[in-house]
Amino acid sequence: MTLAEELRAVPVFADLPLDGLEWLASQMTEVRFASGEVIVREGSPADRMLILLEGEIRSQASNPGYPAWSFRAPSITGMLPFSRMTSFPATSRALFPTRAAILPAERFPEMLERLPMLQSRLVGVLADRVRRATHLQDQTEKLAALGKISAGLAHELNNPAAAARRAVGSLREMFQTFRAAAARLDAHVLSAEQRAAVPRWERELAERAATAEQQDSLERSDCEDAIAQCLERHGVARAWELAPALADAGCDAAWFEGVSAQFPAEALGDLLARMAASLAIGGLLNEIENSSSRISDLVRAIKEYTYMDQGPEQEVDVHQGLEGTLLLLRHRLKHGITVKLDFDRTLPKICARGSELNQVWTNLIDNAIDAMQGSGELRIRTARELDRLLVEIGDNGPGIPPEIRDRIFEPFFTTKGVGQGTGLGLETAMRIVREHGGEITVESVPGDTRFQIRLPLPRHSGATS
Repeated sequence: MTLAEELRAVPVFADLPLDGLEWLASQMTEVRFASGEVIVREGSPADRMLILLEGEIRSQASNPGYPAWSFRAPSITGMLPFSRMTSFPATSRALFPTRAAILPAERFPEMLERLPMLQSRLVGVLADRVRRATHLQDQTEKLAALGKISAGLAHELNNPAAAARRAVGSLREMFQTFRAAAARLDAHVLSAEQRAAVPRWERELAERAATAEQQDSLERSDCEDAIAQCLERHGVARAWELAPALADAGCDAAWFEGVSAQFPAEALGDLLARMAASLAIGGLLNEIENSSSRISDLVRAIKEYTYMDQGPEQEVDVHQGLEGTLLLLRHRLKHGITVKLDFDRTLPKICARGSELNQVWTNLIDNAIDAMQGSGELRIRTARELDRLLVEIGDNGPGIPPEIRDRIFEPFFTTKGVGQGTGLGLETAMRIVREHGGEITVESVPGDTRFQIRLPLPRHSGATS
């Protein structure tokens, strides 16, 4: 089979006249590549179009943010007419023994003159390539954002989960202590009034514990000492073990004197052991409740962040998205970064793809944290500007150097080290904002960098023009 006949297997060339195919074949060079052999190298001049006749190739760039591509015969790759590519952005290798035909870029003008129908077809191939690249870039950036969020989320979930697990273990032990103390107390000869007073005192202690004022360490130590000494004077065993729980409940020596006057001295130790265990059980239950609530808040935040179970576009409260993003990035804010919020809560909801806007907030907030190197002030403001909603995310880091300010929204441009950034975050943020009919700008001087996102408000929101 001749090369001209083989070209018919490529959809773009399938219905070309035979003389056109023969001319194309005469301008091409047929080449073969062994499995693993380099076909084009990253950075080399983009000076040829490749028509894959047999086999498959894979392109991979050194920039981790650039998506990997695979091409299988029959197909067209390499340089295309009207492309602005000047050098190959990735190294391409043959996955299997591969055969291709190469058309030098210098032949493009004559090819389009002889075969004008190829112009729209090759533009279509170029457009498909751009759409595919954009889709892969989106997936890469979403995975990068997911990596940032998941690392923090795992850390944030682990803390309350571990606390709840420890509390459950302690609760099991304390419940056994309570049962043992209650059994010993039941063995004493007590009147019906004294037995009825025990749960009443326990409820009173629980209420005191809930409303007790926070003491500093010195005051607490003095209170424990006074209670312990009082217990020892009445012959209560393990006084120093019981005193801390009673001090936590806001008890003092006067409270104990009132209880001891109504209760047999030989039963005081078992009574106080039961009360201390009851207080500890209440505290552990509160700890489990707080830990469970923390986990629930995080699950709700990630659900709201991703807008699970909702349509792709809905009414979105930007404040909810910003607060959810801050919650999921809290692990990066704990050590030296203060957050200052200035929200206009009267702003209406906007119709948007909420998960995509949250991706914008994640990229901008994460970049601000990186710029401040873990210490500084993160400022987030919302306001109305005529018929626009303004979201401003700023930091007091060193600022963006003027010489690179115009490039920060370019795809794959990054100032971070290898493996630390893909260079897609700001480009993705700009594209998402533009797709929502908005704009994103930046103002930066040392100590004050502000990214400003302006999104259209709904017409019925009362905005004026």
